[in-house]
Amino acid sequence: MATREAILEKIQGRFADRVTAQDNKDLATILVTPENLVEVARYFRDEPELACDLLLDLCGVDYPGRSLRFETVTHLYSTKKNHRVRVKVRLPEENPHQPTLSQIWPAVDWFERECFDLMGIRFDGHRNLKRILCHDGFQGHALRKDYDAGQRWQCVPGNIQVPEQILGQGEIRDHFETQVLNLGPSHPATHGTLRIVVRLDGEIIVGSECEIGYLHRCFEKMSEAHFYNQVIPYTDRLNYCSPMLNGIGYARAVEEMIGADVPLRARRIRVILGELSRIMDHMVCIGTNLVDIGALTNFWYFFQPREEIYGVLEACCGSRLTNSYVRIGGLSADVPKNFVEEVRKLLVSIPKHIDDVDRLITQNKIFKSRTVGVGKATAEQAVAWGFTGPCLRASGVPFDVRKASPYDGYDQFDWDVPYATDGDTYSRYLVRMEEMRQSLKIIKQALGDLPPGPVITGDWRVALPPKERVYNEMEPLIWHFKLIYEGIKVPAGEHYSMSEGGNGELGFYIVSDGSGHPHRIKVRPPCFPLFQAFPALANGAMVSDAIAILGSLNIIAGELDR
Repeated sequence: MATREAILEKIQGRFADRVTAQDNKDLATILVTPENLVEVARYFRDEPELACDLLLDLCGVDYPGRSLRFETVTHLYSTKKNHRVRVKVRLPEENPHQPTLSQIWPAVDWFERECFDLMGIRFDGHRNLKRILCHDGFQGHALRKDYDAGQRWQCVPGNIQVPEQILGQGEIRDHFETQVLNLGPSHPATHGTLRIVVRLDGEIIVGSECEIGYLHRCFEKMSEAHFYNQVIPYTDRLNYCSPMLNGIGYARAVEEMIGADVPLRARRIRVILGELSRIMDHMVCIGTNLVDIGALTNFWYFFQPREEIYGVLEACCGSRLTNSYVRIGGLSADVPKNFVEEVRKLLVSIPKHIDDVDRLITQNKIFKSRTVGVGKATAEQAVAWGFTGPCLRASGVPFDVRKASPYDGYDQFDWDVPYATDGDTYSRYLVRMEEMRQSLKIIKQALGDLPPGPVITGDWRVALPPKERVYNEMEPLIWHFKLIYEGIKVPAGEHYSMSEGGNGELGFYIVSDGSGHPHRIKVRPPCFPLFQAFPALANGAMVSDAIAILGSLNIIAGELDR
């Protein structure tokens, strides 16, 4: 892994005064002009010492009053060198535009569309630059600072038109007619909020396009209008199949910016509940996918332990699905006295359910005929499309944030990163099955190293003082008042923090202006680049295969749309 200083020295040695290094503590950060962007980006990808082959995220930031008002921020990662880079471009208020990076990293396609939709920044040369989260009748760009958060635009029903991109896709054989088929957004196999339009030659898919935005909650806009701690309940609604992991990822980002010291007991509890949440996430993914392709029994086998995990979460915080248990600096409260006992029961019961599904499915001829060789992505394709998590590991790239950039003590546990090599729907199933077993290993070790002590930092800049002291002492009363009315004051600056979510790298890029409200929060949702690759995975498959592929990607609309 190259150091931040080595990366900056390398890039400045190549481009001299055409790039500007910025003094950021988290990542190597350079500022480049639009004219030099493509050349610099290609160098980051192709230079062997840098090898930034994985584009993680691209977003826009609005700085009203600055001469160059807008800024695009691109986060890159090297799967070969295990280092990260941030590339920034500043753009004027009038007609902000820059070249597309899609010819270098195909994964940037939807990220650029999102930036265009919400910030109004154009990407020259993009193949399909149109709105992605807001409807076509939406006026303005919602994440600009001068856009009123309370403004609404009515979506007027109109004629449904097939996207032009589909009409010309695929090889249409002579003498055969083709037809367009609409899947979703109200469809049991797309689980309610995804729309896929496919062009069929018989039952073979020869072209398709995905449409999202049906569950767009404006998470990032709402975050700007709330204090940092008030954002936590919104994170639960991202990937609602593993909400604890979202809250942990967000809290860590703010804690790193502040320099907050999180007690060891709180970090161990986060690991235990986070890994239980990962198991739930994989169980929902596998169970519902098996239902979609005709194997109902496994759904019940996996939803029983999920219900038991919910019981543990509810005992900790009073909530089941949307927990809001994490706090910046720790947890909202300690776990119940029988916590260790109840989790140990899960360590005994969960493997039995995993083994039951394993025996029913893994060597099942029908299941294998539906999944082996279906929806294949090579390692090179998966990286180019921006895959992370189980889908990337199923293609032979063993990248896991918990190993590559350990946090919360993951480097202190003995566990392995499961991966496969075929990159098909079957491989994605196998990886998730083994990941659940590895999560159980981590939980067992964390339980054995669960120390006594507090579960929230004693730093009153971050966490509320104890109530008994607030009632009787002036200083705790003052800090209580300031936190309630002003919020946590995060030092001005920017920071990108990553954790391993249920679907892959969950990133939070936060820009602070020093106040109690975030200036900008950008979520890097793991399944956003996964879903944009769906047409490539499904092309040449049958409609029934498309459903199996979709389920193996584990698209969670709350995370996808935010």
